[in-house]
Amino acid sequence: MSDNSGYKIDRRTLLTRSVPACAAACAGLCRLPGMTTLAEGCLEQEHKFDAPLDRSLSGRQFTALQNQKFFEFIRIMQAELPEDEMMRLLLAHSAAVGRRAGENQRSRSPDNSFQTYVATFRPPRYANSLTHEVVVDTEKVFELRVTECIWATVYRDAGLDGELGHAALCNMDYHWPTAFNPALKMERNRTLMQGHDHCNHRYIDTT
Repeated sequence: MSDNSGYKIDRRTLLTRSVPACAAACAGLCRLPGMTTLAEGCLEQEHKFDAPLDRSLSGRQFTALQNQKFFEFIRIMQAELPEDEMMRLLLAHSAAVGRRAGENQRSRSPDNSFQTYVATFRPPRYANSLTHEVVVDTEKVFELRVTECIWATVYRDAGLDGELGHAALCNMDYHWPTAFNPALKMERNRTLMQGHDHCNHRYIDTT
């Protein structure tokens, strides 16, 4: 699940987010503190293909653009494969994405405790992508009520919501916490993607 609403693609943002590539290109010539300073120090070294574009996109537009190729691939599978095989592949793909998200989060976190995990979803995190509130918050249970989701909106706009969208995207949510810590799990029986009025993400520490 990224925060993209009101996303502004400007020179400073793209440079800041491209520091590793810029640093490699500079080959040690720009050893300045701070990511932005480093990027700006490398500015004269950049190739014209790496020059940032001056474009402004809304969160909905940016998320749709991010998913455009994936949507095209889903439509190809719809045309070429039986529905059960297409759904199997989408579930396998989203499960792998969820596991990778959990593993990446674990590698960046100071520990793999339950509270460290759920901190990722506490408002105002994801405020530009979700409208959500915490409805249960205990030592071992954390539940979110999500009433708006930018990904469900974009999938619906593309005509790829429902069970298909759930398999392609929402299924990842079950695999993310377990990859972060095998003792954690998520339960849910409502999603905006499937046409309900909210999502009820319930994270549980089973220890």
